[in-house]
Amino acid sequence: MNRMKYFIVFTVIISIFIAGCSKEIGAEEQLIKVQKRMGDENVYEDFKVIKKNEQVQKVREIVDHIDWTNAQVSMVRPADYRFAFQSKKPGTEGKVVLYELWISPNKDRVELVLDAEGKYVQLNKKKSAELFESLTDGELGRLSEKAG
Repeated sequence: MNRMKYFIVFTVIISIFIAGCSKEIGAEEQLIKVQKRMGDENVYEDFKVIKKNEQVQKVREIVDHIDWTNAQVSMVRPADYRFAFQSKKPGTEGKVVLYELWISPNKDRVELVLDAEGKYVQLNKKKSAELFESLTDGELGRLSEKAG
């Protein structure tokens, strides 16, 4: 009977350890690839890869809670930034989602387009600043005239 108790406790401890490790491995695999437009053309270069789980989760939380508008939009210039990560929405797990980001002329808001899904949104100033800082480590209101 004593051995059975030890066996059960040992099995539970190992199960908890394995479950904890698998969550850490999954968290490490999450990343966001950010690209920045170069010049006035539709040419992008890799800007940053976000691997920190806290930053990835913050961006994911912002975009997952957006009240998107269904619209096909035609912007006057190519997006200032693009970023992509794997979707976690039911039915689309593993699919890479590409977000295009424009900085408003006043440099106080961002607009996002999910072209593949025909969705558009202009974020409020607070969410714009949070998203931009999470993606670029820069402040939205402090952009030079050349940026965007």
